[in-house]
Amino acid sequence: MLQTEGLTVRFGGHVAVDGVSCTFAPGTLTAIVGPNGAGKTTYFNLISGQIRATAGRVRLNGQDLTGLGAAERTRAGLGRAFQLTQLFPRLTVLENVRLAVQARAGEGLNLWQIWSDRRELLGRAREIVAAVALADKQDVPAAALPHGDQRKLEVAILMALEPQVFMFDEPTAGMSVDDVPVVLNLIRALKADKTKTILLVEHKMDVVRELADRIIVLHNGQLVADGEPETVIASPVVQRAYLGQDVEAEA
Repeated sequence: MLQTEGLTVRFGGHVAVDGVSCTFAPGTLTAIVGPNGAGKTTYFNLISGQIRATAGRVRLNGQDLTGLGAAERTRAGLGRAFQLTQLFPRLTVLENVRLAVQARAGEGLNLWQIWSDRRELLGRAREIVAAVALADKQDVPAAALPHGDQRKLEVAILMALEPQVFMFDEPTAGMSVDDVPVVLNLIRALKADKTKTILLVEHKMDVVRELADRIIVLHNGQLVADGEPETVIASPVVQRAYLGQDVEAEA
């Protein structure tokens, strides 16, 4: 399981994430919600290693990841999709995915060996490209894809890495109405694997209601609510947070 223990980061005098302790179990999808500036993406960055914590710990299956960088955490089993796409823009769709498949297989990048000889890994890459509905665009450079397809490609790369923990930061942001169901279906399929843990930052509450087994709420960098979706969404503390009012302790 994934754990954060007193996770904190300060930027100058500003505490962006303030002592957040939480445990995320396999077989669950946890939505992380809160108003703009609540610290959701910063919390993601602390977990995945994009930024270093001022205090606190991140553990995965008992292994302390706190001192590791983002690449080392990926190898340990944390998979992160970003709010802004992170792709190799000049490589094709298939090339982006096959590099991730190759990395997962521990092959490394061998410029002297022809990829077509590695049929098993290339076949796996094609399967994943088809799963995200990009088979007809597998030879298109990533930079030439519309935004929605770039988001689908990023999910494909994440799938190719086969992490223990999938982290999605607003996966449907900027997508067309037609593209959203494809990404949501992919997340549903990943959720069916009860050995995987999924974290989802999402502003669209209809998406949260549909996918989440659990919701945690951040406000001003602090964890202010944690529980089943219906209960958390209906709670006064969450209603006030989304209205932008100060969150006070319940009387």
